Amino acid sequence: MEKQQILTIIKSYISKMPSLPTTVSKILQICNDPKTSPGDLNQVISLDPVLMGKVMRLINSAYYSLPNQITSLVRAIIMLGINTVKNLAISTAILGNLGKKNNFQALNMNGFWRHSICVGVTSKLIARYRKVDPSLLEGYFVAGLLHDLGKIPLNNKMSDEYVEAISLTDKEHIPLYKSEEQVIEVNHAEVGKLIIESWKLGKDIENAVYYHHALDEYQGEFLDVVYTIAAANIFANTFEIGFSGDRYPEKLPGSVFKYLGINWDYLEGIEDQVNSEIDKAQIFLRVAG
Repeated sequence: MEKQQILTIIKSYISKMPSLPTTVSKILQICNDPKTSPGDLNQVISLDPVLMGKVMRLINSAYYSLPNQITSLVRAIIMLGINTVKNLAISTAILGNLGKKNNFQALNMNGFWRHSICVGVTSKLIARYRKVDPSLLEGYFVAGLLHDLGKIPLNNKMSDEYVEAISLTDKEHIPLYKSEEQVIEVNHAEVGKLIIESWKLGKDIENAVYYHHALDEYQGEFLDVVYTIAAANIFANTFEIGFSGDRYPEKLPGSVFKYLGINWDYLEGIEDQVNSEIDKAQIFLRVAG
């Protein structure tokens, strides 16, 4: 099958996916306004009992370990921060659409999401280590969480071919994205970009998803996010935390570690912290799902 035919099938699949809920779209619109206040979000979220419940569950979860229960939505939004609330809304929509077991034919769902969470929390830890603005840290988590999103439509619509691609990776010891291109003509980064574009999740996440295997090609404004997610992905694959089908990742260019100011000693040193953060982040995902 030609690449264009395959892309047509994938685009058709994506177009039939449920769109982002109205509340989530409104939240994204509000959060893109630098003048946004917790009161603005409160007005929108208070009209969505499901999302409101998730916000309250998150602030009162073990993830935050607060001494007293929070009962005010406005206070919860203030304490969580606008970006965390936005990312919870995004995660809720995505897991609701793509997190179900029937979306995982060739990949193991639990292994896939553990890998994805690992990349999310590792990205956040790297960003925190580099003293990135605290208000942006949850954005690194979500970009890492979604970096392999394109694998789900591929292994859902073309599960036989995807099994073949994963087998080719193991047989020839090549990165999964290359075996995807050999077997299916498109790779998961291309497909992931289509989903992020369809849902208008922002250029930072779109760039991280599309370029995490094509760092040499990237010339955009979100180099920090793209490099961080790529480094976190290599960490997750090398240390085999979760499984996303990619046992033989490419080595990162030295320029990535130099730019980020980290090395393998740093990554090895945070493994225990990453595993601890994964356990905490599972709560975030359970709340979102």
